Amino acid sequence: MIILVLNCGSSSLKYQLLDMKNNDSYDLLAKGLVERIGMEMSRLKHQGADKEALVVDRPISDHTEAIRAVLEALTDKKCGVLDSLEDIEAVGHRVLHGGAKLTASKRVDDALIAQVEKCCDLGPLHNPANLKGIYAVREVMPSTPQVAVFDTAFHQTMPDYAYTYAIPYRYYEQYDIRKYGFHGTSHRYVSAKAARFAGLNMEDSRIITCHLGNGSSIAAVYNGKCVDTSMGLTPLDGLIMGTRCGAIDPSVVTYIQKKEGLTADQVENMLNKESGLLGVSGISSDFRDLGQAAEKGEYRAKLALKKLIHGIIHYVGAYVAEMNGVDMIVFTGGIGENNARLRRRVCDNLTYLGLQFDNEANDCRGKDVMITLPESKVKAAVICTNEELVIAQDTMRIVLNEEL
Repeated sequence: MIILVLNCGSSSLKYQLLDMKNNDSYDLLAKGLVERIGMEMSRLKHQGADKEALVVDRPISDHTEAIRAVLEALTDKKCGVLDSLEDIEAVGHRVLHGGAKLTASKRVDDALIAQVEKCCDLGPLHNPANLKGIYAVREVMPSTPQVAVFDTAFHQTMPDYAYTYAIPYRYYEQYDIRKYGFHGTSHRYVSAKAARFAGLNMEDSRIITCHLGNGSSIAAVYNGKCVDTSMGLTPLDGLIMGTRCGAIDPSVVTYIQKKEGLTADQVENMLNKESGLLGVSGISSDFRDLGQAAEKGEYRAKLALKKLIHGIIHYVGAYVAEMNGVDMIVFTGGIGENNARLRRRVCDNLTYLGLQFDNEANDCRGKDVMITLPESKVKAAVICTNEELVIAQDTMRIVLNEEL
């Protein structure tokens, strides 16, 4: 089954085209990115398997036009991989927030769209963009089945005491205000893959997954189910991230708001887009840039990096306590898969668990590898994530009416 996977941002569109042979076997036919949608000049980057790369700079006014551009690239005589758009048998969408009711991947219909629209208040930066992709496919490919896969779904197994906030309970009853968690497709994928990689029984395991990138979160996975995670109602909570502040005293928000005379929207923008690694360092939101600056002795770059590492250690320690132990710690995401120094600095603080680090094995980038010695009581590994594959797998099963 040929499946187009879409991940729509407010002004971007990432995509992959996969030929799913079965749940465990597939071919990646093409992938690409449309940037700066709605701006004066947009860019399409497309790469088909064993084909020339295609880069097109032209105005693209909205997501409908962006999807048309993607479909043109996929069927282009020189760079494309499809003979016809009819070859695409289904489209899977990454949707950020499913709220309290959308707890599993589902086929897109009017009722689901209405539920996702209701969750826009909970995911104002992402859900409207995700919906744009759904609307656009409906317009361009009206007969093609679509499936929505939710970032929040994997975390819906958290117990009530983990997801409930200690505010007046009526706010949960009226507005569904609670912890939801995000990066669920990644945590779900790498926890299962890590268990197989290490020879663990998923049904009898305690795994901590660290998804570290521009957005970062950590999850405690007990016997294959999430029991806690660092992000909350929105992706703003938890670890310090590229431009997001992570967990702070809530009074900081109102204090700054009063001192600066800011509106709620201005404060939200500051916490989401001006804070995190960028806010602390004053240099960049990119971990690589900060590493270079730290090597030159920039104090605030060092401080930002130390704060991220401190946060990872903090959450790992908390989740070890929650699960009464841990069998395996997993690093994934752009930073987790590629930064050996960060992995070493985190693991250096976990020797109390009986973790014995393998410095030689850790000297790697972007591949699955065990980074602890064979005699280590607790395993640690780098596991490359593949959220697009999870979306394609769920899409295939739902369209074929199979059980998830």
